[in-house]
Amino acid sequence: MMTKIWYKRFAVFGFLAPNLFGFLLFVSLPVLASIAISFFQWDGLTWPPRFVGLDNYVELFHDEKFRRVWFNTLILMTGIPLNITVSLALALLLNRKLRGIVIYRTIFFLPTITAGVAIYLLWQWLYNPNYGPVNAFLEWCNIPAPAWLQSTFWAKPALIMMNLWIAAGGFNTVLFLAGLQNINPELYEAAAIDGAGCAARFWNITLPQLRPTLFFIVTMGVINGFQSGFEQAYVMTRGGPDGSTTTVDFYIYDLAYREYRMGYASAAAWILFAVVLVVTLIHWRHGKKEVE
Repeated sequence: MMTKIWYKRFAVFGFLAPNLFGFLLFVSLPVLASIAISFFQWDGLTWPPRFVGLDNYVELFHDEKFRRVWFNTLILMTGIPLNITVSLALALLLNRKLRGIVIYRTIFFLPTITAGVAIYLLWQWLYNPNYGPVNAFLEWCNIPAPAWLQSTFWAKPALIMMNLWIAAGGFNTVLFLAGLQNINPELYEAAAIDGAGCAARFWNITLPQLRPTLFFIVTMGVINGFQSGFEQAYVMTRGGPDGSTTTVDFYIYDLAYREYRMGYASAAAWILFAVVLVVTLIHWRHGKKEVE
């Protein structure tokens, strides 16, 4: 009996070993190494690196560009409430029992599974000031057409609108749809008997029942918001114009692989981690009480 138990344990470990080994080698080891590197000045090539203690962290707090990329990141994160609102609205529409509703759900979900680079190149063409369809439509409506990605003012709104198109109908909508389908229909029937209208049923039944789902979506949206922005900046704007679309994520890449300041980039990454951790814990503490 004991031999059979140990054989099962060995088999389980054998299945887990490849993923565990990959996690330790390609995730845990680089994370631990980045902690140590953040206390050094190192270009990633020469050896040995020079120990500078907390100088990298102190310099970051006085780095004007670092503060600016945080501002850019926070501005782009203002699109998160809009994304959540549109996703919930679409989930409500897609929750109806209509013929062919599965096809509509699939169509709305398609942008989510499309490769990010392909979408960014598509929207770069749509925003083209010379022959892009967006500006062509605005000119047809006699509305002044801006140079979207070439303008320090319009670049961030352009990215927010693009992210809204990508997120709408995506995983948030799927989560909301799952939450809506788990609501007891008898609650709506009882409310209808009492004469409650659509708005009353939404505010008093739908929204309270969706609080756990909404809590999870907001938490993940905030985490992803702090860590996103690299791909779209790299493909569409290169962080420009004049650094207006450079996010914290892209700035860390810039420091490490363009300026070869590995220690400084590692320190910036750990500051980002600390901010995400603190914001998540605060949201978790207050949001969990509302859910309960």
